[in-house]
Amino acid sequence: MDWRTKLLDPKPQARQGYKSLVTPVYRGSTVVFDDQKSVTDDWRQAENGYSYGLYGTPTALELASRIAKIEGARETFIVPGGQAAIALIYLAYCQAGSHALVPYSAYGPNKAMAEGLMRGLNVEVEPYDPLIGDGISALIRENTTLIWCESPGSVTMEIQDIPAIVKAAHARDVAVALDNTYAAGVMLDAFECGVDVSMQALTKYVGGHSDLLLGSVSSRDDEAYAKLGPIYQQLGLAVSPDDCSLALRGLQTLSVRLDALEKATLEVANWLVEQPMVDAVFHPALPSCPGHEIWKRDFTGSTSVFSFTLKNSTTGAKVVDFINALNIFRIGMSWGGVNSLAVVYPNLDRPNQDFEGRIVRLNIGLEAPSDLIADLEQAMSKL
Repeated sequence: MDWRTKLLDPKPQARQGYKSLVTPVYRGSTVVFDDQKSVTDDWRQAENGYSYGLYGTPTALELASRIAKIEGARETFIVPGGQAAIALIYLAYCQAGSHALVPYSAYGPNKAMAEGLMRGLNVEVEPYDPLIGDGISALIRENTTLIWCESPGSVTMEIQDIPAIVKAAHARDVAVALDNTYAAGVMLDAFECGVDVSMQALTKYVGGHSDLLLGSVSSRDDEAYAKLGPIYQQLGLAVSPDDCSLALRGLQTLSVRLDALEKATLEVANWLVEQPMVDAVFHPALPSCPGHEIWKRDFTGSTSVFSFTLKNSTTGAKVVDFINALNIFRIGMSWGGVNSLAVVYPNLDRPNQDFEGRIVRLNIGLEAPSDLIADLEQAMSKL
């Protein structure tokens, strides 16, 4: 062969069979088949073999298999982020004329998608009280196709009675999806609770270091898997194998990070409870959190994110001053990483509740809890 042709020969030249503790990073779009008869364009790569890099290289499928294993899922799809996971679920279960339900404490982009993309597709997404439990039966219509749960809720941290909601939904043949990001897929057994689809923003705890964007969508059974797969294929939700490699690495330290984060977060939360300037602390492990008794029943632990409100005498402007006075806590919207974050929600929309810009969400990282408490204390002293 001409040397130019030799340059493009795809056959491996080095000895094969290298065994490592680390999953290799497989980059590639085109899959080479043994013969024409083998050519296929099938998203079911876990069963039928690789067909196209769009549906995942071995690195992505290894991550998917490991997420499915720890969640007890039939199968998991890896997608570019948590918001992509939400979109996949909406578009798999809703069509023009459908009705869906979402708790008003759900992740903001979920509600934005409900009011934007889904409304534009003639899908009505109705907000509901996250503490409604089996009372959700009264909201289910003939055209209801999907009920979202998120427990704890975003910012206000309400714990939902997921088994009760699932029972009511399944009695009417309605699917239930759970945003299980807070529990990292391990602190709450979504499928034991009966949900049909569990999603995570792997960006948070699985990634764990604020350096990747990924999401996962896990199916309970064959029916959910078959519902999600074709939409996953049509949306072209390709992921980076490099990001998947980072997430696989994150899984290896997930347990020790969660243990450390839980312990540190409880220390900070319990300190805040005792502060005269603090009105309420919304941490699932504390009785002041709405649905605390359900948390004790359904969860095996807590993680790093929680909220608190300052006293009524503290103006919204003073809360902003408090946030700006923090030194170790950085101001940021995400959570689940190794750095502590703080952010105020001045316009948080909750029915019959006006926090008047006094609610602050914290993500506790791996810094020494004593240093974090000292930082909060010095910022409060300036109020």
